[in-house]
Order: sequence, then structure tokens, then C-alpha cells
Amino acid sequence: MLRVGLTGGLGSGKSTVAAMLRELGAEVIESDELGRMLMEPGQAAFNEIVHVFGEGVLLPDGRLNRDRLAELAFRGGRVKELNAIIHPAVIEAQRQWMSRVFERDPAAVAVVVSALIFEVERDARESGEATAVFTELRKRIDRVVLVTAPDSAKIARYVDRISPSARNRPAAEADARSRLALQIPDSEKAPRADYLLENTGDIEALRAQVRELWPRLKQESNLNLDR
Repeated sequence: MLRVGLTGGLGSGKSTVAAMLRELGAEVIESDELGRMLMEPGQAAFNEIVHVFGEGVLLPDGRLNRDRLAELAFRGGRVKELNAIIHPAVIEAQRQWMSRVFERDPAAVAVVVSALIFEVERDARESGEATAVFTELRKRIDRVVLVTAPDSAKIARYVDRISPSARNRPAAEADARSRLALQIPDSEKAPRADYLLENTGDIEALRAQVRELWPRLKQESNLNLDR
């Protein structure tokens, strides 16, 4: 078994790499997907968000107004409050998912896709929670794969995804820059990662890097199985 954290800033190409690894045989789960599930009505995280941010973040149908919540978090300076609610719940969901994967296949490579692996550690330490489970990266993840890209490329990809029409692109670009400002730069993450994948925009070059990485991950998984 091998627990892999796949990370990188917004627009770096994590989801593209995740899809390539899935095609090669990895078990993959997206933290954003887990987060969305945990923010649905009836979930404990949903209740805590409403308690902390108020009923103004609700839509008429009782679901979260994600745009309003994002505005309060990212542009209102309350992102750490939101992360303090979501991150522990997501990490526990990841742990449960990995347990199910390894029960089914003890030799699996389980990949958790998360933009904020290093940021979670940083925020927990800054808040004085250095012993909390979500700061103990190496107890949760065996290897970290970092996808890097120039900030200009990250912003362009984010804008293309969020606002394909020209009308709203300036706002989307400003949003991308504000989100990037909250993330640790690639230059600081790289020395702490086990593997680096450079995504300059050439999809085949990226695919070649992933194909080279995959046998290494499988080998490490088999070595762990033999211990």
C-alpha cells in the first residue's frame, strides 16, 4: 500500500495528473469532491458553517450559497475560519476512504488530490494546533507529489475554467490572484515534496512525467506490502 498526496496550487494541473494516474491504475479521490459532499445539508460541517458564518450563506432552498461563502472566506479574510471547519472533516473522510481501498487491495496506490496539503499544516501550526492530526502529514501520507506551473499559467487556467466568457474574466483573474496569495509558493513546497511534476502546458510532456513516476509509486507500494 502507498498513500500519496497529490498537490499543487490552483490551476497547476492536479486534476489532469490525477486522471492520468487513474488511467494507469491508481485509486484516486479529490478533496474538493469530499468537501462538497461534507458541505451538504445534514452534514456536521454544513451545520458548523451556518453557525459560524450565519444564515446569510444559505440559498432559499436551504443549501449553501457557495459564491457568497467564497466571497466571505477569500475576499472577507475569513478563509482560515472556513478551513478550520472543513479540513478536519475532509482528512477524516480521506482516512476512511483509504482504509476501504486497502481492505480491497493491499497493494493499491491511493492518491488523495488536495491543493492545500502544506497549507493545512501551516495554518494548524499558526493557530497553535501543532499536535492535531491534520498537521501530522507523514502519519497520513507516505509520499507527496507536487505539480508545479508558472503563476501566469495557473491564473489563465483558472480563469478559463471559471469564466470562459470575456465579460467576467477580470473578476475571475482577481479572484485567482487572491486565492494564490493565500497559498504557499511552489518554491517553498518543492523541497518538501518527494516528487515534482512540471506542467508548463505541454500535455504530452506532462503525461511522460506521470508515466515515469507511476512505476516508482507501484514499486514503493509493493515494498510496503512486503514489510
